[in-house]
Amino acid sequence: MYPAELVKPMREDLTKVGFEELHTAEAVDAALAKEGTTLVVVNSVCGCAAANARPGASMSIQNDKKPDHLVTVFAGVDKDAVDAARGHMIPFPPSSPSIALFKDGELVHMLERHHIEGRPAEMIADNLKDAYNQVC
Repeated sequence: MYPAELVKPMREDLTKVGFEELHTAEAVDAALAKEGTTLVVVNSVCGCAAANARPGASMSIQNDKKPDHLVTVFAGVDKDAVDAARGHMIPFPPSSPSIALFKDGELVHMLERHHIEGRPAEMIADNLKDAYNQVC
């Protein structure tokens, strides 16, 4: 588990633009039970989360169509919440960072680490915007 002071700025990269942090499995299940679309970012301390995933997710919501709900869990910090989120992302293997779009609780779009690592944040944002334009 990472110390709270280390991950605080990494959490704030998403919360300052409107993402809600989920810390428990129950909170994840409740968030994904909501009607509409929900974007889940599995946050991480790695460099590709900092350079690609968090900025890409933040840029993606600057779009006419966007998810109804924005939530995040933090790998290496909120184990139960991350495990619950990943349980909803099956058949995709666990991956940090990752970004998943759900509609009415069903997984409809997934970006795994290998889709994020080495790709510019703008490309990730464009990928997500395309998904929003189709689903939201």
